[in-house]
Amino acid sequence: LISMNYLLVADTGLHYDRYLREVIDFLEKDQHFREKLHNTDMEDIKQGKLAKELDFVSHHVRTKLDELKRQEVNRLRTLIKAKQDLEGGNDIAVDHQALLKQFEYLNHMNPHTFEVDDLDRLIKSATKDLENYDKERHEEFKRYEMMKEHDRREHLKTLDDEDRKKEEEHYEEMKKKHADHPKVNHPGSQNQLKEVWEEADGLDPEDFDPKTFFNLHDTNGDGFFDEQELEALFTKELEKIYDPTNEEDDMVEMEEERLRMREHVMNEVDSNKDRLVSLDEFLVATKKKEFLEPDSWETLEQNQAYTDEEMREFEEHLAQQEQDLNQKAVDLQKQRDELQRQQEQLNAQKIELQQVKSIEGNPVPEIHAVDNQLHTEQEVQQQEHQPTHHAPQDVPQEDHVQQNPDLAQQGLPLTHQDLAPGHQEAAQGQHNLP
Repeated sequence: LISMNYLLVADTGLHYDRYLREVIDFLEKDQHFREKLHNTDMEDIKQGKLAKELDFVSHHVRTKLDELKRQEVNRLRTLIKAKQDLEGGNDIAVDHQALLKQFEYLNHMNPHTFEVDDLDRLIKSATKDLENYDKERHEEFKRYEMMKEHDRREHLKTLDDEDRKKEEEHYEEMKKKHADHPKVNHPGSQNQLKEVWEEADGLDPEDFDPKTFFNLHDTNGDGFFDEQELEALFTKELEKIYDPTNEEDDMVEMEEERLRMREHVMNEVDSNKDRLVSLDEFLVATKKKEFLEPDSWETLEQNQAYTDEEMREFEEHLAQQEQDLNQKAVDLQKQRDELQRQQEQLNAQKIELQQVKSIEGNPVPEIHAVDNQLHTEQEVQQQEHQPTHHAPQDVPQEDHVQQNPDLAQQGLPLTHQDLAPGHQEAAQGQHNLP
């Protein structure tokens, strides 16, 4: 379990590290809680007994804790909104309560006040998250190494036989150059610490004193080596293996090597497993055989981060991801094509509707001119076909109407008497023509 001392002095690397530190810092200012904190063992803390002491802290501290919690809830909401904006979901309503559930280190149902449940959640979440933190870092590094190897293999596929051979030879040459470095001391051993004592501290290795060494490198003077202070002790060893100016040296791998060294020393020296090395623990370790006569240290190039089976599964996973992405791209293109087709149909219907409305309600000049011309021609033709002869005089007018019903219906003159004055003489004259 993680001690409260660790939470006070170490940079946990957790995304809520600042909130965690501020809460513990203000609780430390309350005399009652501070006494309980230093007199409570980790089993009681695990069972939530320490959290219950929150009810007895001063009003000033409780008020400050309430303020810290409100600030943290607002920070989480801001992060959620920023993530949503990056993913293009600006128009989607955000259910903050549902999203806040993923943050187990506080009670999101009560965003205003800091209660016993909040302290209990905070301690338990920090303990669990810190126990998984190194494991997650190792897994992340493994994925990094497999992706690097995958990219190398894919690059080889793009080369012809001659260039592929050259690339493989260059790769093997870089591996040999990286492995050609001075001997690496066992982390935390007497030889390793004496080298720091001599090269970093500028002291005579024959005068090496463990207690003096501890005090020199306990940079914050709190009586403990935290993880960062321990990792700083390995810089000299890492510089033997890694140089940022060398093509063959990967700085991501250097940080993984630093993590491996720190974990090893913690496992050897941190007897109470609180992720801190006290002076007493350090002095006890310097008397062990492993400190005086350590085994050789195997570096990363001697311990591949992944197995062949893990690499095979990783590449299968990448292939499936690529296939899924390609299928999504095809589906999206089909959707775009269908939307384009529907848009073209709508545009065509819109144009057709506009044309119909234009003809019915506001005909265009060309159509109007054609209509006028057709109407004029019909009138001319009608006038040209009007009859100009008289019916025989011995035929009564009624009989003539009956014989020519069409003329009567059209309103045309039936006899010369029906003609307008002045036209009767002309009609009479036509009968006297030879």
